Amino acid sequence: MRRFREGVRGVGEFCVLWFSAALTLALLAAALPGFQLQSSDETGISELLGRAVLLAWAFGILNALLWPLLVQALLRVSALLVLVALFVVNGSLMLLALRVVPEARVTYLPDALLISLVLSTVTSLVSGAMAARTDDSYQLMLVRRSRRRIRRSGATVEHSTPGLLCLQLDGLGHEVLRRAVVRGDVPNLARLLRCGSHRLQCWHTDWSSQTGASQLGILHGDNTEVPAFRWYEKDTGRVLVMSSPSDTHEVEERMAQRHGLLADDGASHGNLFTGGAEHSTLVVSTFRHSRGVRGRAGYGSYFVDPSNTVRTSLRLVAEVVREVVQGLRQRRLDIRPRVRRGGTYPFVRAFATVVETDVVVAAVAGALLEGRSIIYADLVGYDEVAHHSGVERPETMAVLRRLDAEIGLLVKVAARAARRYELVVLSDHGQSQGKPFRARYGSSLEDLVRRGCALDGSGRPTRRPRTEGRGAEARAASTRAVRPPAPPVVAEHEPVVLCSGNLGLVSFPDLPGRATLEAIDALHPGLVEDLLAHEGIGFVLVAREHGGSVVIGRSGSVVLATGAVHGTDPLAPFGPGALEVVRRTDAFPHVADLMVNSAYFPDTDEVSAFEEQVGSHGGLGGQQSVAFLLHPAHLPPPAAHLQGAVAVHDVLRGWQDHLQHPAPDSVPAPESTAAAVAPAASRPTADQPG
Repeated sequence: MRRFREGVRGVGEFCVLWFSAALTLALLAAALPGFQLQSSDETGISELLGRAVLLAWAFGILNALLWPLLVQALLRVSALLVLVALFVVNGSLMLLALRVVPEARVTYLPDALLISLVLSTVTSLVSGAMAARTDDSYQLMLVRRSRRRIRRSGATVEHSTPGLLCLQLDGLGHEVLRRAVVRGDVPNLARLLRCGSHRLQCWHTDWSSQTGASQLGILHGDNTEVPAFRWYEKDTGRVLVMSSPSDTHEVEERMAQRHGLLADDGASHGNLFTGGAEHSTLVVSTFRHSRGVRGRAGYGSYFVDPSNTVRTSLRLVAEVVREVVQGLRQRRLDIRPRVRRGGTYPFVRAFATVVETDVVVAAVAGALLEGRSIIYADLVGYDEVAHHSGVERPETMAVLRRLDAEIGLLVKVAARAARRYELVVLSDHGQSQGKPFRARYGSSLEDLVRRGCALDGSGRPTRRPRTEGRGAEARAASTRAVRPPAPPVVAEHEPVVLCSGNLGLVSFPDLPGRATLEAIDALHPGLVEDLLAHEGIGFVLVAREHGGSVVIGRSGSVVLATGAVHGTDPLAPFGPGALEVVRRTDAFPHVADLMVNSAYFPDTDEVSAFEEQVGSHGGLGGQQSVAFLLHPAHLPPPAAHLQGAVAVHDVLRGWQDHLQHPAPDSVPAPESTAAAVAPAASRPTADQPG
């Protein structure tokens, strides 16, 4: 009966959209002198409406037949080109449709573009109105389309055991989420906690508190290859960046011997890595080949539907306008700290918060209905906006509210899947706020290193390593859809200075292997002392010729191997777990010669990022190292203290095994996750199995 009601509703919505399109065309014919739907001797309204209905039908058929082919061609150049070309292509299709309908004609080409634009806008507004009338509208659309695709592929769905749906809210810290629950900013997540179906706990990241390290650890169970978001490898002479498809693919290939979390019929959407999944959408490590792969990587299956393209395009424009207004407001009110938000950033933010979110949500909905055993998806919108607006600024929390609504939508879709799903919501790291290092002190970390190495003013040309994506991960990933990256270039005989939030990595290519403190002092006398004397530097990790590595601060040091402290412990302001995570990173194969962490200001809970970011992450200090894990209460509870992404991998792996092979005395959940999230009126009944 539910399928029948859905079908009836779908037919009704189609008729409403068709009538709206026809009425719009009739009104445009009356308003535009260059657009006619009837001959001069015809005056009847029935003839006008009849041809409007026929033209709307012809335009819809041409869109359904030709748009998918055009999308695949455009995606070989750029995903953004699909959005830009939407109106030109629609205008061309309108010209073709006009040739089908007798007496219908347009005098000027701009009129055809205007007609197609107005028609697409009206149908999108009508669709939005129907969605406002019922929360199930967009959800049902996703369900119907996914089911049609599954039927065409002939796939079968196995649903004898529950599945695991893992949704990652990129960059959302544990305490920020708790405050959002109290304020009512995340009603869907709050309902899970208040009804008792889920529990919330924190987990602590590695020293490199960023998506590359966290996702590699969560999805592949090992992140020792990633000391930061970007790093220099002496053995290859290359700079690797976690937003580069070739670099993420190479790092994932190094994990080939490990069994990925998603290897057993899993799906990976919007992530940096596949986790071993054969089914993926917008996964950066799969973008490694030619531009044509972009379509197969996820954009094509989404934009092949013209209504998706129109809906996302309108939301994209609205987000650009919203960012411009919010940026002007921040400057007018003189809200600090702040960074520059002009240039291309409004478009990058819109791409990350709208296009990527829409594509990933649609892909997750499809994976749910396909019955994948485990699904892991990353929603990046909050992280991107927090980098430039602030961790809990109004515009940032507005994005979080929209992401919470997307989670509610996906849970309702999960209720219609053949397999029952357990929902896990987690983050890969938090964010710490503060005035950027350059803005606070007037010079960058690279400037300090170059002065300490006596490179500035020495007559030697200043050549800086070119590294892509000096902003957030989401920014770097979204710009990939616009243009291919330039390969990083490292200047010969000069130190390589790279930044990942408030973590700096300094490498000396002229010193083979991992350079020791003694070798660095011999090559650049006074450099380390100058760095430690700067009030914006918290501590430096460096190896020694005898006695292992040491963490040095302004007035003390600590030996990693023994934990022995001389003077004032430089790691004390960063919490009791700082020594453990620094010691672990010290053993990584590509740890930099100097690992520099910025200072932490406990009175304001702020750090100074070495990048131009208000909210940052990547090192130690503040809430960037405290992520969250929201999990079903009836699953085996994790350890009280979770340290590192690998520990989260072990927890998810344990839950996956528990669901696939439940213990004989295990007790099933009293009600599904969908029932906990959805309003009571929309919960499945006995004759409507979820």
